[in-house]
Amino acid sequence: MPERRPRDGAPAESLRDLQTAFAAHIRDPDRHEKPAGIEDRRMKIYRELFFSNVSSMLSSNFPVLRTLYEDGDWQRLIRDFYSEHRCQTPLFPELPKEFLRYLQDARGAREDDPPFLLELAHYEWVELALQLDERELDDERADPNGDLMAGIPVLSPLAWPLSYRFPVHRIQPGFQPREAEEEATHLLVYRDRDDEVKFMQLNDVTRYLLELLQAGGARSGCELLLDVAAAIRHPEPERMLPAGEKLLTDLLGKDILLGTRETAHV
Repeated sequence: MPERRPRDGAPAESLRDLQTAFAAHIRDPDRHEKPAGIEDRRMKIYRELFFSNVSSMLSSNFPVLRTLYEDGDWQRLIRDFYSEHRCQTPLFPELPKEFLRYLQDARGAREDDPPFLLELAHYEWVELALQLDERELDDERADPNGDLMAGIPVLSPLAWPLSYRFPVHRIQPGFQPREAEEEATHLLVYRDRDDEVKFMQLNDVTRYLLELLQAGGARSGCELLLDVAAAIRHPEPERMLPAGEKLLTDLLGKDILLGTRETAHV
């Protein structure tokens, strides 16, 4: 059997040396020679297989982002991630999160990147994150038949309000804004009891309500709605309550609210 050597030509001292050289070449063959004693024909199989798997997975998890790149540009982006980033987990399903971490922390803004790159990538990653979240709505302590106005509404832990500078839910090949809009885009991404991930755009009333629910506390639905009315400077807060009750009921029907916990004093 031929002696295998790392790329600097010295004898391999251990299996770890060989594995390190092998992995370095697979990740970045332009900068790291293949381990000595292994045919390039065999290494090519590994190079193409590993990179193809990573590229395919990221393409499927960031479908909109993928459509914005020509094939060669996308391959370069994935190659940069593949060769430069050091993942913090060996779990393959966590790869999209590592890709997002690379874009946020390591890559830095580049001249040819779309200005919404990070926000769009985050928005698309959230869907996967909710799909993989192991929490179940039925495990939450909430009375689904409770009085949403008198009781304390319980927000689903799988309902995530998000705010972006760009309208990420509208971005596509035919719509790629070069500048952020004057007002932020507010969205809610949530997973319902059928394990379907859904999206909705938030108006000011719903956004403020969700922010208050996220903050916790022991305010009843009625108290929360009056706080929202004050935040938006409604001239007659009490007149907002019927519409607010309908909103609470609608959120309950979507599994964004799960019900109520112990009755609060109104």
